[in-house]
Amino acid sequence: MIIVMTIVSILVSMAVPMYQKSILRTRESVLRNNLFTLRTVIDEYTYDKQKAPQSLQDLVTDGYLRQIPEDPITGSNQTWKVIMEDALTSVNQTESGVFDVRSGSDKTSLEGTPYAEW
Repeated sequence: MIIVMTIVSILVSMAVPMYQKSILRTRESVLRNNLFTLRTVIDEYTYDKQKAPQSLQDLVTDGYLRQIPEDPITGSNQTWKVIMEDALTSVNQTESGVFDVRSGSDKTSLEGTPYAEW
């Protein structure tokens, strides 16, 4: 019985890290997809309205998104880092708006790059 328990504990100790890495890979994939969607919708909004959105909530209010997607790394839709464009480089050159969005996480990906740089 002790030998069986030892073998089971060895197998579990090998499986748990692989499972955790698999979960993290899934979250990274969802993050990439959410960033792609947000960036595409920001571009569509800017093209349609001839001005960039002032916040991510503008995308929801004007019907471009049903809701702001969740950052799977932080677990919240309130932690996105919004990058504002310079007013001089904006479409209408009078007011700045949302140019890009990044994860608000301070963690590092499996590739070794910070999520905040994706």
